[in-house]
Amino acid sequence: MNVLILTPDRVGSTLLQRALTVYMLRKGFDKPVINLHELTNGLEKYYNQTLNQEVLGKPKGTNWGYYQSLPEIETLLGSADHYKTSRLAYYHIVNRKDSIADQIKFYNYLNENFFIISCRRENLLEHALSWGIQGHSKKLNVYSVEEKINVFNNIYQNKVTISKESLCNYLNKYKYYIDWSNSQFNIQSHWNYDTDVHQIEKYILNLDFMQGENNTWKDMFGQDFATWNTCHRMLPNLHLLNNPSATKQINLPKLDFNENEWNLLKGPDWPDTLEEFVKNDKPLVPVIQNELTEFSRTVNVTEEEFSFLMKNLKTYIDTNTQISKLVDDGFLVSNIPLKLQSLKEKKLIIKNFSDCVLWYNEWVSNNKFGNLYTEDELDILMVNEDQRLTYLIDQQNLLQ
Repeated sequence: MNVLILTPDRVGSTLLQRALTVYMLRKGFDKPVINLHELTNGLEKYYNQTLNQEVLGKPKGTNWGYYQSLPEIETLLGSADHYKTSRLAYYHIVNRKDSIADQIKFYNYLNENFFIISCRRENLLEHALSWGIQGHSKKLNVYSVEEKINVFNNIYQNKVTISKESLCNYLNKYKYYIDWSNSQFNIQSHWNYDTDVHQIEKYILNLDFMQGENNTWKDMFGQDFATWNTCHRMLPNLHLLNNPSATKQINLPKLDFNENEWNLLKGPDWPDTLEEFVKNDKPLVPVIQNELTEFSRTVNVTEEEFSFLMKNLKTYIDTNTQISKLVDDGFLVSNIPLKLQSLKEKKLIIKNFSDCVLWYNEWVSNNKFGNLYTEDELDILMVNEDQRLTYLIDQQNLLQ
């Protein structure tokens, strides 16, 4: 079963791709399942030793770009004897400027050969704010605790401003995406990020081609997806959102860490493995010592958060190791991305948040598209999001 995810980005499409591929691999199909990420910015065919066959993947290194025509991409897709999970981002199609004839032929091929999911957002304000923050971070996704801290530490400290022009531009692009996806594709399922991200396993296992006997994330890795994803989100936030009113302190992680923790934390200029570092028989070089000291500085956490992390951190790291092997073996392009910011965190780091709400509501009124929001209504959404996380942590702690 080939799966194509349509996206305007900032709607959880990468999360959905990666997680769906993991579930499909465990379910088992008559052919291997390989995630290709974006179809239109570079694919390559290579011999995969794990599978003992030729497969498609993303080019190694930085060789991603628009150097393949749509007919060439179609030929590559048809030449590989395995199932593909992938995405097609509207902004890539706009940027490529392919002929209308080539686009229509490509869309017809995808409609005939892929199960198509269209990603949506109910809260278009948050969608536009996510793009606005990306304009400052220059990162669409981050995949590790260390990467998120490095990318967003300055942004959390200094905050950002989003202009009216850029906010409205992102909203316009989303509207164009909806028109494009509805007019060009036979959509089999709609992913609504605002609701489905909280029940992603249910969404995936209810897809038509996933019906029947399935393994849950807990069956696969020993903890449910919501627990794993909460650890995935919580670890960097302990450093980025240090809460002075919290009641307990914890050092995360210890400096006497193991290989898995080294892989979780290592920066781009560190040795590839902990073993390699130890074999050098040298003291920590200053840059690594400083980074580790900064990362493992004392942070404030609640008793509940402390208990949750102590219970689940080892299984979380073990799960990451298994997912990393899927990356190494060519089934996934990358690990599953971390959640970047909640709505509350967006409000925290956007200096002119109130202006953005005003401009957003003006755009909705003028375009008759999207939902109007008062700041009080947005505050309720923030509280609900916090309560959902707190409830999960409390329920996990009760099971101890």
